[in-house]
Parts: sequence; structure tokens; C-alpha cells
Amino acid sequence: MTAHTHDVVPKPDWTAPTGKPPLSSRMMRATWRNLPAKQHEVRWEPGLVVPAADGSPLLTDHYFPRTEGDFPTLLVRSPYGRGLPWSPLYGVLFAEQGFHVVLQSCRGTGGSGGEFDLWRNEAADGQATVSWLREQPWFTGTLGTIGPSYLGYVQWALALNPPPELKAMAIQVGLHDPHALFYEGGALRLENALAVGAGMTYQHQGVAPFVRATLRLHRRLREITTARPLRGAYVPALGEVPWLDGAMTHPDADDPHWHGASVAEAAEGLSVPTSLITGWHDGLADQSFQQFARLRAAGCESALLVGPWTHTSALQQGWPEVFAECLAWLRAHLCDDPAGLRPTPVRVHVGGEGGWRDLDDWPPAPLTTAWFPAADGTLTQRAPVESTRLTSFRYDPADPTPSLGGPLLSRAAGPRDNSALEAREDVVTFTGPPLTEPVDILGPVAARLRISTNTGYADVFARLCDVDTQSRSTNVCDGLTRLEAAGQAPAEVTVPMSSTAHRFAVGHRIRLQISGGAHPRYARNPGTGEPATDATTYLPIQITLHTGSALTLPVHGSSTPPDSPASGRRAGAAAGE
Repeated sequence: MTAHTHDVVPKPDWTAPTGKPPLSSRMMRATWRNLPAKQHEVRWEPGLVVPAADGSPLLTDHYFPRTEGDFPTLLVRSPYGRGLPWSPLYGVLFAEQGFHVVLQSCRGTGGSGGEFDLWRNEAADGQATVSWLREQPWFTGTLGTIGPSYLGYVQWALALNPPPELKAMAIQVGLHDPHALFYEGGALRLENALAVGAGMTYQHQGVAPFVRATLRLHRRLREITTARPLRGAYVPALGEVPWLDGAMTHPDADDPHWHGASVAEAAEGLSVPTSLITGWHDGLADQSFQQFARLRAAGCESALLVGPWTHTSALQQGWPEVFAECLAWLRAHLCDDPAGLRPTPVRVHVGGEGGWRDLDDWPPAPLTTAWFPAADGTLTQRAPVESTRLTSFRYDPADPTPSLGGPLLSRAAGPRDNSALEAREDVVTFTGPPLTEPVDILGPVAARLRISTNTGYADVFARLCDVDTQSRSTNVCDGLTRLEAAGQAPAEVTVPMSSTAHRFAVGHRIRLQISGGAHPRYARNPGTGEPATDATTYLPIQITLHTGSALTLPVHGSSTPPDSPASGRRAGAAAGE
């Protein structure tokens, strides 16, 4: 079926008085600064009923310019309700700029019928909504999609079989793989799982229920994350959440539980122009980088913007840049107005006062350099000439190494001073010499480690830090990998540490930080081989790091600072134990 045209359907009088947007949305809109000037007054049709794929009613709000003329349509599908912040962020702001905005609650949320099931219905319900749009007299046949996080997932789900009307997508801090939302390197991303459980269960009910649930979770966080067993420990805070229990108890990506969850294949062969936005400390940043690589391989017109943001701050402090990026993209592809597009496909913010940088691709083609941990706690570019033990430390799951900042979904994300963390006995560091020239790191970072353990089971957490002239150590990027059945003999393991764009300034030092976990960001490794959610017995783990380990950095600019003595915190002492 094709869209109705105004030659056969009388044009409604969209200038007639209809509902104003909700007062809360208008009040929030009034607080924003540094946004483009409003072009149109906005009107609102709330509570429209759209039939889902199985006929379930999907409640939908329609925002539109109170102006004569044809305007393209943006579809926003959300499991978090249709109120704050989605109503002002998308309904009001984009209608002001000349778009019809259709804001819909996913099934089982926000008053929509049916039962919510994390990912299983989004493709079919998205297609059903487009079918409904084709019947609307104001729909011109030009459609775009926009939204963050799970609102990005529903866009990928629609793009599995893109309708012909779909001309552009703007995916902000989005995901395509629910399993990777819950697991990294074989370990449960516990803090993310609980944040998703609270958001999906309560946010669509309104601000007050969501705030109460969030506070309840915060008060009980230690109790929940240290429970033995971990399974079901969240129930006193969040209630029974069957899909969350399913996600937390199926760690294997190949388990039938996850069949059909990933919509990664949508980007393969896609021709719909797609804009991707993320932040260096977004818990879903790696998924955005994977999406961009697939789109580029498919030859799809695409753009990537990466700012100094977390999952939440991208839509708060970063909103002026994010809104401008999305508005320019959507105008270019839905309104044939490319004036606002930037000249290069990629724009990244380089941390450490490196500023914004425009690039032709991501990652760029860097010179990959290796830095080697030494037994005296230094980090050097001289490869070791003999094999030896570097250091050994004890990870006790009963007193787990705490997490600090980094890429998360919560407000706890971001760069932090790691000094107190690095003073713990279960954290070791290796530190390079003061730099005589700035060193720019742009691209994926990894630690290639030779590890042995006493139990055969361990997690290895590796973090890149920037140590300033005051000896303050700030995290740049990191990652964790789980070892299974590792023996006394050293085994080589690679810990992907995500990607970054960061400048290490003159006088600063590059540091590799290693520990046996980061709790409650990740569920504790019990040291026994039992699933983390079911374990009740914990064994302390002795982790030994051997020569042949290396930190690999994608360096742009100077990569040969002089090797000079620089002390790590305790690796030298540990090597002599």
C-alpha cells in the first residue's frame, strides 16, 4: 500500500486549535539553551490507538507543526512511556522544526496492550505502525526514525526489513544486541542489568514510580549485589521481572534464550542513511562502533559522532550537539536540505584537552604500538628479553575489587580519580615515563596478558589511565575478560578495552591498571567455575601476570617517548614476594 496523497484525501486544517503539548514538556522545553530557534508552533494529539501486529492496542501521541504544508514524519517507539523526557526531547523539539512526530509506547508499556518481552515483538510492531501511518492523511510517505538506547534497538528491528518509506535513521547511544547489553567477556554486567530492570519496569509508569524504584534499588544495591546466590536478589527492590531473570541466568550467547535477540544483521546490506551517536563512557559504545563498521562495509551512507559523554549525559549536557547532529541528518535526508551536514563522516571528541576532530573513518589507520609491563612496575616500549613472573595478587570475591566510573548506563559512569582504587592490594599498576611530547590515542585499545591462576577460574580487568603531573590517575578506557579452566601454566588472554580518542599531554604518564574484577559493575567471579548467579561458595583467586604481556595502543603522533624509570605502585614489590 502506498501513502495517501492530498490529491485524493482532503487536507485537514492543521492550523485549527488542537491540544497543546503537556505542560511538563513545555516547561522543560523552556529550560533548554543553545538550541535552534523554534520555527513552528506545536500541537498534540494524545492517546491515538495503533493496532500492533497481533491487534494489541499501541497507545500513540502525535505532535505536529501548527502550519499549513507537508512535513515528513519521525517515528519514536519507546518502552519508557511517552512523557518526560521523550515528549519534549522528540515530540516538541522536532515538531517545532517541521516534522510530524509519532511517539508510541511499546506493547505492554505506557498503557499499550499486550505483554512486554524485551525484544521479541519490536520488528513486527514497527511494521504494523508503518502500515497505520500509511492510512493517515497527513503522512507524505517520507519517514525517519530517531531515539536512544532501546529506542535505537527498535529502529534496527524495523530496519531488518526496511519499509520503502524509511529514508533515514538517527540512533543515539543505541544497541542492537541485548546479550551484549548484559554480558561482556563472559561476565554478567550486573550494574547494567539492574539499571535496565528498573528502567524497563518502572519508567513507563511515570516519574514518581520510577524515582521510587530507583531509590529503592540504590538503598538495596549492596544487599542485592552481594547476595548468595545472586539469582532473584533484586526482587525486593524491583519485584518479579521474568525477562530480567531470564537475561541474568543465560550467559551463553548461543543459548536458545537469545535466538532472535540480536538485530545486528540489519546493518548488513542496509541502504537507509544512518547517523550514530555515542559517548566514550556510554555502556553501549562498543555496539555503536560495531554498527558503524557494518554500515561502512555495506556501503551505506552513515555518520558517527562520539562525544565526551556517558549514556545519560549525551541527552543532557551533550544535547545541543546531539540535537544539532540529528536535525541536520534528518533535514538532509527527509527534507532534501543538506546545508547542515558536516564535511566528514566521523567527528570525535579527543579527551585530555584534545578537542573535537573530524575524520574520514573510524577507526582511523593508526600506528599500533606495544607497551610492556616490567617487574619493577614500569611500562616500557622495550620488549622483555627473558621470561619471568611480573607480579601476583589475590582477588577475594568475598571482598571484591570495587568498580569506579567507566562505561555504564548509570550516572556513576565516566572518568574518575583512580588513586584510592590503585592503593588496594588487589590492584596492580604499570606506569610509563613522563611524556616529552603529546601522544594521541585514536582507536581500539587492548591488553594482551599472560596469566596463570591457582583455581583455574578468574576475571581479568584491564584499564588504561592517564596520570597527570600531580600523580592523579584518571581512567580512559577499560574491559574485562573471564578465564575458564585456566591452569598453573601461563595462558595468553586478550582483554579488549573498547576504543578511545585521548591525548596524553606532555608530562603525563600512560598507566596500565590490572585487577581481578570491578564490582558491582560486573558480577563477582566465585573462583569455583559455578555460574555467578547461582554460586554460594567463593574461593580466593591468586592471579599471576607473566612477561610477554603487553598493552597495545593505536597511536597518532609521537610514539617514542624516552624510556626512563617510573614507578608502578606495587608490582615490583610483588615480584619479589
